[in-house]
Amino acid sequence: MSEVNIAKRKEKCENCTKQCNKKQSDEGANSQQEKSDEVNGQMNEGSHVLLSACLSCDGCVSEEETLKISQQSLEELERALALNKKCDASKHKVVAASVCPQSLPFFAAKFGVDINEAAHKLCGFLKSLGVKYVFDTTLAAGFSILESQKEFIQRYRRRHHDAHALPMFTSSCPGWIRYSECVLGSLVTPHICTARSPQQIMGCLVKDYFSKQQQKLSPEKVYHVVVAPCFDKKLEAVREEFYNSLLETRDVDCVLTSGEIYYLMEKMKVSVDELDSVPLDQVLGEAGEGVLVRHEGRGSEGFLEHVFKHAAKELFGLDVHEITYKSLRNRDFQEVTLERDGEILLQFAAIYGFRNIQTLVHRMKKGRVPYQLVEVLSCPGGCLSGRGQAESDSGGHVDKALVQMMEDTYSSLPVRLPEVNPTLYTLYQEWLQGQDSSQANTLLHTQYRNHTQTHTQPPHMQW
Repeated sequence: MSEVNIAKRKEKCENCTKQCNKKQSDEGANSQQEKSDEVNGQMNEGSHVLLSACLSCDGCVSEEETLKISQQSLEELERALALNKKCDASKHKVVAASVCPQSLPFFAAKFGVDINEAAHKLCGFLKSLGVKYVFDTTLAAGFSILESQKEFIQRYRRRHHDAHALPMFTSSCPGWIRYSECVLGSLVTPHICTARSPQQIMGCLVKDYFSKQQQKLSPEKVYHVVVAPCFDKKLEAVREEFYNSLLETRDVDCVLTSGEIYYLMEKMKVSVDELDSVPLDQVLGEAGEGVLVRHEGRGSEGFLEHVFKHAAKELFGLDVHEITYKSLRNRDFQEVTLERDGEILLQFAAIYGFRNIQTLVHRMKKGRVPYQLVEVLSCPGGCLSGRGQAESDSGGHVDKALVQMMEDTYSSLPVRLPEVNPTLYTLYQEWLQGQDSSQANTLLHTQYRNHTQTHTQPPHMQW
């Protein structure tokens, strides 16, 4: 991965890599984790092994994947843009960029402007390079949330005759997905929500809908770049199921982190003040549709909150306006409970970071998970803390002041529920032929594979 010192990563997560390769027990994993946290005889809060760091070292990434990931770089973007200027016009590709909403607070902090102006400045910079269209992925996240809500209700209603129905684990984090497939296997993969992540739904929107229906272009004529806060999104983009072998094109051709884009700006000595402020483009074609919005949640896409409120209403007829989180082990291990007359109706959890994920897995193997849904993210602090944008300039540690600034900026955005977004329902009809169509199931969902030994669910496990 560009701008990442693999040797240092391997040194930092050596014990974790050995654990993955040898399939050690949870007890062994916990002891190794404790050892890896000890620096000069002291426990260092900042030295926790990140799940993303573990899975990005070459102990887990194949040579083929390494080659594919190497193509997720600034050099590849620059090559695509250069070809548009030099080659035969028949070989030109329309370059489109999709920006994750969690990346925008980073640019707001770096530019010293509010988040809407940062989005417009970033759009101006990308278009100055030769990018034709710049979107944000909030619309795609709306699809992912609605599909996750629907799937949770279905799983809940079949929980008594389907041992794998609950708990349901969210599927938007590629680091978590990779860990599940490569290490945990069938213990976890049947429980993962099949809704595609916002990034990959955006890939379908751009390559299947926008290119064909709005621009009358074949998908391979569009080069699609995603700007994301996390390096692991590169791994997600190269998954086999997101590649069209017939047309030889991917839903997402290249993922660049926020930090990589900012590095390019610094390299080019770009002055933010001199950049044009250009409104973001819209998938349906109209430009400049007002201010940015976000979904509920504390810096990620808010799957837990959206599914919780939807389930409370759909299953129990209860309107939940405010959600109260209860911290258990730490700020990255929290739970939410819905009660009525002293009875617990729903119990969800938000679990972020490698150490908390290990605790969840340990409890799963012992059959002690009381939750119906768990929002799992590999980065401590969630998506805003992704190492593609939150590392300090010196590297190796999270810039806590920057993260706090990004959290404040992100929370300043107004919330818009996907249920009340008319664009989503227009696209369900025009693009997918309805909410429950085979087309919607094909383009908005995926499946997960097991790359490890088979795990059996303990007979006493109760979800």
